[in-house]
Amino acid sequence: MTVIKAGRRAGAETGRNPKQRALHMTNKLVPALLAAALAAAALPAAAQSAGDWTVAIGVHQVDPKSDNGKLANGTLPLAIDSDAKPSIAFEYFLKDNLGLEVLGALPFKHNIAVKGVGKVGDTKHLPPTFTLQYHFNSKGKVSPLLGVGLNYTTFFSENTTGVLKDARLKLGDSWGLSAHAGLDFKVSDKSSIRVDVRWADIDTKVKVDGAKLGTANIDPVVYGAAYVVKF
Repeated sequence: MTVIKAGRRAGAETGRNPKQRALHMTNKLVPALLAAALAAAALPAAAQSAGDWTVAIGVHQVDPKSDNGKLANGTLPLAIDSDAKPSIAFEYFLKDNLGLEVLGALPFKHNIAVKGVGKVGDTKHLPPTFTLQYHFNSKGKVSPLLGVGLNYTTFFSENTTGVLKDARLKLGDSWGLSAHAGLDFKVSDKSSIRVDVRWADIDTKVKVDGAKLGTANIDPVVYGAAYVVKF
């Protein structure tokens, strides 16, 4: 019986698509980061001083949630795929260990499909995000961070194909809350390697040939790694 149950669990894991596996990993990673942050809070602080700057250069993947909403009164269920691009983040420390970060990246590109119909278009977007975040145990070899912030996403270069070929697609810009959790692994007194995960509330109004069709709910998990240098 135990062997059969284990086999079923293994089968369920391998049956997940890449997006489901990424979300599964994120669901495991976030509690671990939170636990590490709470544990680190009891340790001696603090090496990130007021007035310091850091730059983080890395690669991040934007992974929209699996249910992206339905257009045209619920008749067109959307599916938006993932994309990875180089990213850069600047952080200024307002106080010891408390920083304000601005995240940017090269434009992400996503295919847009209607389930049961296929690809109907694609779009690019830029998601600058402003985050107030606290760094725990910043003198240690491993330093967790937690932050909350505001995301602004602008969409551009919308194209159409398939059943919407030659139609004009327009996606509205979005404002929403965001969250950030990560771990910095110290390389030297001035540098570290960061692995992190983010979430952003991104919703966009969809128009085709000027007609309002509804809202696409993207709400992605964003995960990646970066090299961080302090100035």
